[in-house]
Amino acid sequence: MKKIVVLSGAGISAESGIKTFRDSDGLWENYPVEEVASSDSWYVYGRKALMLDFYNQRRRDLRTREPNKAHLIVAQLEKDFKVTVATQNIDNLHERAGSTDIIHLHGELTKARGEYSDYYSAVSIGYEDIRMGDKTPKGEQLRPHIVWFGEAVPELDRAARAVSEADIMIIIGTSLNVYPAAGLVHYTRPGCQIYLIDPKDVASSARFTHIKEKATVGMQKLKELLEK
Repeated sequence: MKKIVVLSGAGISAESGIKTFRDSDGLWENYPVEEVASSDSWYVYGRKALMLDFYNQRRRDLRTREPNKAHLIVAQLEKDFKVTVATQNIDNLHERAGSTDIIHLHGELTKARGEYSDYYSAVSIGYEDIRMGDKTPKGEQLRPHIVWFGEAVPELDRAARAVSEADIMIIIGTSLNVYPAAGLVHYTRPGCQIYLIDPKDVASSARFTHIKEKATVGMQKLKELLEK
């Protein structure tokens, strides 16, 4: 069975109504990105209450969103291929669509961990809020299980290994100019077919088939192409 790695970014979830991480004005849901998505903001500047509130809002919003056709097609590919999804998104729409092997590069909105605990100690909290004073059994304040600016990406190596074994790589909702997509694509082995689904022109040294469509339309076209 051929192996597919799907690298997904904000563009796939945007069609489910989830706002993209960084708008052209440098804001995320009207907040300066540096205030709500950097480790310094939490550990150095003490904006813990602000950050908890921000991610609580994102979690409440996620509860109301549904996987779209692109998420569902990615999951359906498991009928004929061994599929690994490496996503830059912190939502759980791939899981809810039915994908079973998912690597979250930037963490998961529906999980939390102690602020000084290991990345892999995270526990599921569903769509519940995290409040100041909510602590682990060790007495640590709970924090969102998100990879913030200034923090390592623990799952990057696992994603790179998956890409290195893939027969087909599908990049959807993120361009080849954005980390970590730009780096991961260079782990593909010779002969790996690379498909990029993006409505915009993309400049890259990588060789790929460009499907210039939004995620839902592009995944439908690619599905038909793979079935031939």
